[in-house]
Amino acid sequence: MNLYSEHYVTQKTERFINKIWCLDNSIGESLIENKLVLPNGCFNLSIVTGNAIEVNTSKNKYEMSEGIYFCSQMTNKVLVNIQPKTKVIIIQLHAWTLSMFPKYDLSDFSDSIIKINSEELPFQIEIDSEIETLLNTINVYFEELSDLHSEKNLIEKICEIIKNYQEEVSVSEISKDLKFSQRLLQIKFKTATGLTIKKYIQILKFRKSVDLMINSDLEKLKLTDVALYNKYFDQSHFIKKFKDVTKTTPKMFNPDSYFLSKKR
Repeated sequence: MNLYSEHYVTQKTERFINKIWCLDNSIGESLIENKLVLPNGCFNLSIVTGNAIEVNTSKNKYEMSEGIYFCSQMTNKVLVNIQPKTKVIIIQLHAWTLSMFPKYDLSDFSDSIIKINSEELPFQIEIDSEIETLLNTINVYFEELSDLHSEKNLIEKICEIIKNYQEEVSVSEISKDLKFSQRLLQIKFKTATGLTIKKYIQILKFRKSVDLMINSDLEKLKLTDVALYNKYFDQSHFIKKFKDVTKTTPKMFNPDSYFLSKKR
């Protein structure tokens, strides 16, 4: 049994859901401790069954017993300890997905986790659902949502511009593209994601750098190349930003300590 696994939604659902991933220690007899997760620009909906999982963010320590939890955008690495006989299924939502539900104001909600009731969700899931059942439920709901909202809203458009720009885009450039004031864009984005636009750009750039590092031969790939490829000013700037998030240097970074996305 693999501790970490990834499961993918349909192409239409991928507009809102990046993937489902699972941390499965359900038949384990030992505590799995000091595993790390990096910020990725997504929200997470976590379903915990069995004993509990402990999550340490930059703000707080959370003891997550059996139940459903909403995890905000993370801006620094997160430390995870998984108790024996515990399984966690995580539904990874894109940054703009919550903006489809305007009642949520997330402007002051980052690096945080809250427990929620299943009745609070727009789709119904059971705590003990198998991944295949969850995938089916999520695909049905979000495919219909995609059909109902074929036009992208403002937050999705902002994220699309950030993703598609070859160079690092500024808020000013996004403002010009969308013909909205910078102030309005910042307010709308912070309300929907809990992040500033600039912070979101930094997180995506950081994750792109990490993915490049772990999928390349670092002995051959110089840090200068990673830095310049990902639009950092220079190697020292890249190292500083890397340490801000991971508390270690790129050379000392150990991928085996982290739950990292599989290359698709």
